[in-house]
Amino acid sequence: MERLDGAAAVPAHLRGGIVALGNFDGFHLGHQAVVGRAIERARAEGRPAIVATFDPHPMRFFRPDTPPFRLTTLDQRQRLFGEAGADAMLVFGFDAALAGLSAREFADQRLIGLIGAGGVVTGADFTFGKGRDGDVTVLAALGKVLGFSTDTVRPVTDGPEPISSSRIREALQAGKPRDAAALLTRPFAIEGVVEPGAKLGRELGFPTANLQLGNYLRPRYGIYAVRGHLPDGRILDGAANLGIRPSFDPPVELLEPYFFDFSGDLYGQTIEVELIEFIRDEAKFDSLDALKAQIAADCEAAKAALRIS
Repeated sequence: MERLDGAAAVPAHLRGGIVALGNFDGFHLGHQAVVGRAIERARAEGRPAIVATFDPHPMRFFRPDTPPFRLTTLDQRQRLFGEAGADAMLVFGFDAALAGLSAREFADQRLIGLIGAGGVVTGADFTFGKGRDGDVTVLAALGKVLGFSTDTVRPVTDGPEPISSSRIREALQAGKPRDAAALLTRPFAIEGVVEPGAKLGRELGFPTANLQLGNYLRPRYGIYAVRGHLPDGRILDGAANLGIRPSFDPPVELLEPYFFDFSGDLYGQTIEVELIEFIRDEAKFDSLDALKAQIAADCEAAKAALRIS
């Protein structure tokens, strides 16, 4: 699975590929349908399958003060695309130069000039070009002129509503990770490098791994049942605090998983933590003994939630 720079010409062995084009943040069921169609067509036509995404998200470029909202990092997306069967992930760096291209210029310079796309697959709501002057109808017309095929995938619905990244964000902000997981087809997961902390958890008898939240969406603050994935392949059950730790000053926003039956040093390692179930909101405790008792109860609640996941 190769990662390609969308501002440079793709290698010769990947030219002529079928390109799934979109943001694909979260890679939910709807995104999987678009990428799946591209891979299916690529295999049928003997072409490479390329998934093209954007980073930063266009919203971050146009509205830089927008609160964090990402559901996946590029590394996570690359793994997910590879597991789906794609040959490469191409990343369009969304900057002023890209934002200034018209739909025709984007198709001519990027899709044909740099990628040599043989076909492009998008969702039905895909827009592109300066001022969003391009949509799937414009893309199809440009394909006929420039020599690439186009394919539009209709939204995947969950009952009456289409599955969307917005719905997933709403579920996570409401403290409903299982609802988000149903739309994603897997638990929402935060990946990061374990950093040294104040060792407060160790003093309480519940040592935690500290992860910055970075550009991820902020789910509802609180205590969660979690599963951790370590670099060596181990999968660990645990409970985590996600938030600002109101019992301690100064407030620091972190994801702090405590993994059951684990002892070891995770500092400097990249781990991924899945949010499985919301246990309770954050709360401030008047004493360390009260906090320790609550953490012990949270761990038992997390173990029960993980047994049924």
